[in-house]
Amino acid sequence: MIELEGVPELIDPVMVAAFEGWNDAGDAASTAVAHLDKEWKGEVFAALDAEDYYDFQVNRPTVWLDGGVRKITWPTTRLSVVRVGGDKPRDLVLVRGIEPSMRWRSFCNELLGFAHELGVELVVIMGALLGDTPHTRPVPVSGVTSDPDLARTMDLEETKYEGPTGIVGILQEACTHAGVPAVSLWAAVPHYVSQPPNPKATLALLNRLEDLIDVRIPQGELAEDARAWQLGVDQLAAEDSEVAEYVQSLEEARDTAELPEASGEAIAREFERYLRRRDGGGPGPVAGTGQVGGHATDGGDGAAYLRDTPSERTRPPKPQPQPRPEDDAEEAEGAKDVEGTQDAGDAKDAEGAKGGADAEGDEGDAKRDVGDAKRDDSESGDSSED
Repeated sequence: MIELEGVPELIDPVMVAAFEGWNDAGDAASTAVAHLDKEWKGEVFAALDAEDYYDFQVNRPTVWLDGGVRKITWPTTRLSVVRVGGDKPRDLVLVRGIEPSMRWRSFCNELLGFAHELGVELVVIMGALLGDTPHTRPVPVSGVTSDPDLARTMDLEETKYEGPTGIVGILQEACTHAGVPAVSLWAAVPHYVSQPPNPKATLALLNRLEDLIDVRIPQGELAEDARAWQLGVDQLAAEDSEVAEYVQSLEEARDTAELPEASGEAIAREFERYLRRRDGGGPGPVAGTGQVGGHATDGGDGAAYLRDTPSERTRPPKPQPQPRPEDDAEEAEGAKDVEGTQDAGDAKDAEGAKGGADAEGDEGDAKRDVGDAKRDDSESGDSSED
């Protein structure tokens, strides 16, 4: 029996979850949920029993001192709620923990029990994986779901993955079978710089989440941290020629693969985010606190690389208006005028070039005449001395 004492009635709640471990390259996903909890001052209302789901030889508890008193923190999964204010208030249920060691089905059922009791309308699970992606390009973030209808309505990819999976994949399937809409957001982290933290990947996940649930998310210091992270990796790569060459090969492969995707989708998404942040001068106040957090990174050097790229799908191009016959006639007449002007200009240029060449030839002849005269004088002088 789940008891939710002290939890207020939520407004259009969305559950956002991330788990440390196999699904969390560079700690990008768990840090994203921690960022939401910090910026919006989340309040923990429940924690799963660590004894049921964790092997303490794998995930060991920690001991710490609180005013001289020793306390123990057990590895577990905690749930908190944040109240998001603004023009469109929406509450978030944050789930942050460690991938469980055992009883995954019971673990997912317990989380779904909380989602049902709180009236959660959508579950978003964030993860990060290692990939062949250069650190100098925007972090790829893909949104996938097992629900074909949800994929169509939210412009997501329907997952086709087959192979080993983690708690992110298991929880998403559990949501699908329970009839709860669920989406997974995956950020690709460069495998050659996988050490945490990776603020650039964290920021990319938050930007994608912002687009998905239509909520302005305060960025805090993440934008500056992402810039500093990229500069640091640039310096490390510059010191090793092999790494630099490898990064360059990844850049070329990435640019070639994404060339057909240089569509208006990414521009439209970025512009919509810019408008959301511009209206009101940034993130809205947190309900009950009166605080305004974060700052936008809508321009300036380095802002572009912090953004995510669209998925492999692109929207069909808009039909272009057909030209009218009178437009073609006007265009042809204008082309003739331009061609006539260009011909006259070319004739003048040719005449000027010819005159310049003639003048240059006359000057050369004069110089040769002076030289011949000097040689004649010299020969005359030599004859008189003889």
